[in-house]
Amino acid sequence: MLAPDPSAAFVRSPLHPDTPQWSPPPRDAATPREPAQVRRILRLFRPYRGRLAVVGLLVCASSLVSVASPFLLREILDTAIPQQRTGLLSLLALGMILTAVTTSVFGVLQTLLSTTVGQRVMHDLRTGVYAKLQRMPLAFFTRTRTGEVQSRIANDIGGMQATVTSTATSLVSNLTSVVATIAAMLALEWRLTVVSLLLLPVFVWISRRVGRERKTITTQRQKQMAALSALVTESLSVSGILLGRTMGRADSLTRNFAGESDRLAELEIRSHMAGRWRMATIGIVMAALPALLYWSAGLLLHFGGPSFSLGTLVAFVTLQQGLLRPAVSLLSTGVEMQTSLALFQRIFEYLDLPVDIAEPATPVRLARARGEVRFENVTFSYDPAAGTPTLEGIDLTVPAGSTLAVVGATGSGKSTLGHLVPRLYDVTAGRVTLDGVDVRDLDFDSLSRAVGVVSQETYLLHASVAENLRFARPEATDEELHEAAAAARIHEQIAALPDGYDTLVGERGYRFSGGEKQRLALARTLLRDPPVLLLDEATSALDTRTERAVQQAVDALSAGRTTLVIAHRLSTVRDADQIVVLDGGRIAERGTHEELLARDGRYAALLRRDEAEPAAPGTTVREAAGR
Repeated sequence: MLAPDPSAAFVRSPLHPDTPQWSPPPRDAATPREPAQVRRILRLFRPYRGRLAVVGLLVCASSLVSVASPFLLREILDTAIPQQRTGLLSLLALGMILTAVTTSVFGVLQTLLSTTVGQRVMHDLRTGVYAKLQRMPLAFFTRTRTGEVQSRIANDIGGMQATVTSTATSLVSNLTSVVATIAAMLALEWRLTVVSLLLLPVFVWISRRVGRERKTITTQRQKQMAALSALVTESLSVSGILLGRTMGRADSLTRNFAGESDRLAELEIRSHMAGRWRMATIGIVMAALPALLYWSAGLLLHFGGPSFSLGTLVAFVTLQQGLLRPAVSLLSTGVEMQTSLALFQRIFEYLDLPVDIAEPATPVRLARARGEVRFENVTFSYDPAAGTPTLEGIDLTVPAGSTLAVVGATGSGKSTLGHLVPRLYDVTAGRVTLDGVDVRDLDFDSLSRAVGVVSQETYLLHASVAENLRFARPEATDEELHEAAAAARIHEQIAALPDGYDTLVGERGYRFSGGEKQRLALARTLLRDPPVLLLDEATSALDTRTERAVQQAVDALSAGRTTLVIAHRLSTVRDADQIVVLDGGRIAERGTHEELLARDGRYAALLRRDEAEPAAPGTTVREAAGR
C-alpha cells in the first residue's frame, strides 16, 4: 500500500518487467540549468580552494616557463650559431634543458595536488549521497531498486573521476598555455598569428555541438548501467539464484542480461564515437597549420611583403605547434565537461531528494525511556491524496512494561501501526508518543536506543556471528554476546560450530535456518537492551517446533519491556496484557484473550481460522485455543 511519488517517473525492472520502479522526476522548469549546475559543481571545490590556488600558480608558472623555449631557440638560430658564440650557445641550450626540467617538476606537483583534491571531492560526493540515503524514508527503498542506488554511488560518481581529478586542472593549464602562447606568437609576428587563429571560432562551435551530443548519450548510458546493475543485484543474490533455478528461469535471465548488456555496449560505442570525426577534423586542420604558415611566409616574401628571420619563423612554428596540443585538449575538455554535467545531474537528483522524516532542529533527548507508548487519534496514509487512509482514528495506550498484541487480517494495517513507533513512517494526523514525548520531537539516537525492532524478514550481514551481534552495540564484550545469545536460546548452537562466534553467516545468513536467524536477530536486539520492543510477525514464517523455540526467546526478551507484538498466528498472543483487532485500519475490538473469546466476535473468528486442525466435535473455541 505504498503511495506513488507524483513527481517521479516509473521504469520497468529487468527481472520483474511488470513491476514499476522509482526513477527520478523528468527535467522541467524547476530543474537547475547548466549555469546553475556549473556553479554548484564549483562549490564542491570550495573547501579546497587553498590547494587549488597552489595548483593554479603551478599551472601558470609551468605555462610561462614552457613559452620561453621557442624564444631561446630563435636566439640559437639567429645569433648563437651564425655568430659562432659557443658560450651563448651553451647558456641557451642549458636554458632549454632547465625549461623542460622545470615544466616536468611543476607538472608532477600539480598532478599530485589536483588528484588529491579531486579524490577528496569524490569522497565528499560519495559520503554525501550515502548519508542522504540513510536519511530517506522506508518508502523510498520499497520503490527503488537496490541496483539503481548502487549505480548512482559507484558508476555515476566513478564516472566523474576524470572530471574532478584532472579536467579542472587541464582546463586551467590548457587555457593558460593557449593565452601565453598566443601572446608570444603576437610578439613574434602578428600577421602569422591572425592566419593561425582564423578557424578557432569554428572549432569552438563544433566542440560545443559534440559536447551536447555526448551529454545526451551519457545520460542514457548511465540509466542503462543502473538497469544492468539492478538486474545483477536481483538475479545474482542468494534469493535470486534460488528463485531462478527453482523456477527454471536461468536461461531466460541470461538472455535478459545479454540484452541489457548489448544495449549498454551500443551506448558505449555511441558515447565514444559521438563527434569523433568532427574532433578528428579539427586535429587534422590544426596539424596542417605549420604547412599553411610556411606557405604564407613564402608568399609574403615572394610578393614583397614584410620579411622576418628564419629563427623567427621556426620559433613561431614551434609556438604554433605548441599551441596545437593545449588548444585541442581545451576543446576536448569542454566536451568532457558537457558530458560530466549529465553525471553530476544524476548525483544532484539524489542529493536534492526531500527528506520526509527529519530530526527536529532542537530535539528532545531521553537518557533512558520508561517505555510508555501512546497512539493519540492517529491517522496514516501512504498517499494523503488517495481515498481511504491505511490507519484512521487509532487511540491506544501501552503502559510501560506491558504487552500489546495487534492482530487482524492481511492488509488491516498491523505492520504499519508498528512502524509508526520507531518513525519508519510519520503519522498523517494525530501523534505517537514515547513517555509523553511525540516521537517526531525525539532525536534519532534516543529513539533508536529506546525502540528495538525484530521483524519477520531477518537481515544478517555477510560477516561473522560476533560481528552481526555487535552491530547493535560495537563495544559489547564476548561475555555479553554469550549472555544475549543464551537468552535468545541460540548460544549452544553457535558454540557447537567449528568456528563458534567467528563463523561466517554467509550472504543474508543463508548458512543458518530460519529459526536460528530469528534467534540471532533477537540476540542482537537483546544486546541493545531497548525498553520498547516491536515484534513484527517475528515467528509467522516458522514451523511449529521452531516457533516454540523462538517464542521462548521472545518471552525472555519481552520480560520487563514494553512490547508491541504484530501477530499473524494468534497462538503467540494469548498472554498479552491487551489485544487489539484491526479491521480496515480501524480498531474493531480490544481486550484480553479471555475477554475477546467471550465476545465471540472478530478475534474469535480469527482464532478459529488460525487453527491448524479442525476442532473435534463439541470442542468450543476456548477449548481449541487451549490446545
